[in-house]
Amino acid sequence: MRTTRRAAGVVATSIALGFIGVVPAHAEGSRTTYISGWHINNESQRWTDNNKDATSTSVAFSGCSTDSGNGFNDAGLTLWKDVFGPDENHGSRSNRCNTSSWGRQSAGSYYFSLNSLTYGGTLHVKSVTIRY
Repeated sequence: MRTTRRAAGVVATSIALGFIGVVPAHAEGSRTTYISGWHINNESQRWTDNNKDATSTSVAFSGCSTDSGNGFNDAGLTLWKDVFGPDENHGSRSNRCNTSSWGRQSAGSYYFSLNSLTYGGTLHVKSVTIRY
């Protein structure tokens, strides 16, 4: 009886540890940074997406301001794939101090650029989170 209980305990522990080892897939990568004094055509640092998951590439802004008396309203962002020759434009999104998403991207090196501001000429963002 004691051996049976011990064996059952070992099996139950092994199963539990097996389930603990199975965790849901998370984003392949992310980084958090900030923007200080950006102007139109400024670019972010590059990041490498190895396309190991189905995570949408996104850029989240928090704490946005401009040098305008009207404050912040909207920033136009463009996602670029860094390739030999002219970089590939993967589309523009309007960011209203929220999250802009471009969907799942193929493997490669990416960055985003600022292509417009509704008010002002200089952008400041306290927190920028990039997920890929």
